[in-house]
Amino acid sequence: MSDPQRPSPSQYVGYLFGRTLPDSMQDWVRNDLVGPGASVRYVLRFMLPVAAVLALFLLIPGPIWIPLAMMALLLLPLLYFAVALMNIYRRHRLLSHGLDPDLVGEKAQRRADRTREDYERRHGRTEDR
Repeated sequence: MSDPQRPSPSQYVGYLFGRTLPDSMQDWVRNDLVGPGASVRYVLRFMLPVAAVLALFLLIPGPIWIPLAMMALLLLPLLYFAVALMNIYRRHRLLSHGLDPDLVGEKAQRRADRTREDYERRHGRTEDR
């Protein structure tokens, strides 16, 4: 199987800002949104630009703990809401690229299916109720 077509730098920047990539890159989009490391990539893309701007707090004179505490007061709730809305955002991005939004829960469903199969294998399944 060949490598999925990767976006050019300008397409990638547009993708980061919400633009839709061509259909020929759907494999790359799918891997980006639900493949290995997708959650980490999402959080990093969301937090790094904000953290860079908040680093300006380090220019405030005084003990270092004051600007760090001010940054934490903004970063922690932002991180919380970013993680809380991650699946909604990823479903939206899949849908906007013409992919099945249920791919987001595919990994959890496979894990639940394996757990159920393991349980049924170990304990048997009673059909006569």
